[in-house]
Amino acid sequence: MARKYTRLSFENRKAIERMCKSGIKVNEIAEAMNVHRATIYHELQRGGAGGGKRQQYSAELAQRTI
Repeated sequence: MARKYTRLSFENRKAIERMCKSGIKVNEIAEAMNVHRATIYHELQRGGAGGGKRQQYSAELAQRTI
């Protein structure tokens, strides 16, 4: 069975930003967003929060890079 991929919307990215700033773990964010945790890790890198700096994630920066 083939996987179904979906893109994150800007609203999804803003929700991820809020969850990161409140200290929620990546696994919990992925579960809340109904995506694989790798999706969240890739999104964090896209939004400038690579290297364990989740507090610095920016939804706007991530949106501009796509």
